[in-house]
Amino acid sequence: MAMRLLAHEVSDICLGKPPLRSIPVSATLAHALSVLKRLRQNYISVWSCACHSSKTASDHDCRCIGKISVVDVILFLCREENLSQPAVALQSYVSILIPEVPVVVRYLEPHASLVEAIDLLLEGAQNLVVPIQTKTSAKSRKKVLKEVAPFDCPLHNDLEYCWLSQEDIIRYLLNSIGLFCPTSITPINSLNAIDTANILAVHYDDPAFSALPLLSQAIIQQSSVAIVDSDGKLIGEISPLTMNSCDVTVTAAIATLSAGELMAYVDYGDPPEDLVHLIKDRLEERNLGALLDWVEEETAIFSCSSFYSSSSDDDSVSSWGSSGRLRRCSTRQVRSSEAAVCNPRSSLVAVMIQALARRVTSMWVIEEDGPLVGIITFASMLKIFQEHLKSLR
Repeated sequence: MAMRLLAHEVSDICLGKPPLRSIPVSATLAHALSVLKRLRQNYISVWSCACHSSKTASDHDCRCIGKISVVDVILFLCREENLSQPAVALQSYVSILIPEVPVVVRYLEPHASLVEAIDLLLEGAQNLVVPIQTKTSAKSRKKVLKEVAPFDCPLHNDLEYCWLSQEDIIRYLLNSIGLFCPTSITPINSLNAIDTANILAVHYDDPAFSALPLLSQAIIQQSSVAIVDSDGKLIGEISPLTMNSCDVTVTAAIATLSAGELMAYVDYGDPPEDLVHLIKDRLEERNLGALLDWVEEETAIFSCSSFYSSSSDDDSVSSWGSSGRLRRCSTRQVRSSEAAVCNPRSSLVAVMIQALARRVTSMWVIEEDGPLVGIITFASMLKIFQEHLKSLR
């Protein structure tokens, strides 16, 4: 019976999870981007402690106070006051993006129950910080600190931590999905799992800039922003996951393109030449020459991995012109903005499998003839399992 899951502890879910890597709250946004790129992570934890600044300092009062992603930095750079001076904005401390009350990350002891973990996630936590190692000796601690790079300390309070997300819990529950029959094979429209009220959507021709407030909400809700046509049919999406794969210089595209153009731009490894010139022309029209210069400068430094690709074999680029083409994302981490969709009559387990396979946190629900019905998220799935497990108590 599903009742046996009540005895499972969070430590069971943490098995095999890698140690959490981090940056200090005193790091700059530029440092955060550097670490994210090096670790190839969607986001990195931010800690308030001394272990990053001194290898001998005591860090017994370390606290994880939040997390930073590429899309967080992109949204920050898209603020009106930062568009004209992006290089200066990147020297801001990461603390500028961390809320005073750390609701996004929450601590949980390894012996806590599965239900406790689900409760915290449904209360708004996006990641649960869990200790995964007993206290290390001073010798072991010194060895670890010697091996890691600056701004990448895995030890806090002499412990290693991991964190759990909604995806981790959903994946764990899927391994025991047979215990939840017949709920697991019930259509999602019969489980009231489809959210029809909180659909974040913009029209294809709306400015991409108008989608930014919705993208901020999507980060909180762990969903996406739908791109719809005049009939309300789903064309595609702009999601935080997609934007996390992009270089921050995609800010130039967001500042100039329509929502539909941005969606197409994100889908191309090498956008069409006319789209590249359109961005450049519109930047100049808006007197955003500093943003254009910054994009070119960043390209000159990081041409091998970020915003440009050369038509030559050596991938060298000197400027935003005939020698190179604008590139929106790392090919290593590219995600298509093609929306993940399901039918309202799909079973819960089918939707879970599809979402996990696509590595998305939400699925758009559409009818066969195309109208957008709503969205189903990992949170709405967890709510179903929460109710099921609590009914067994």
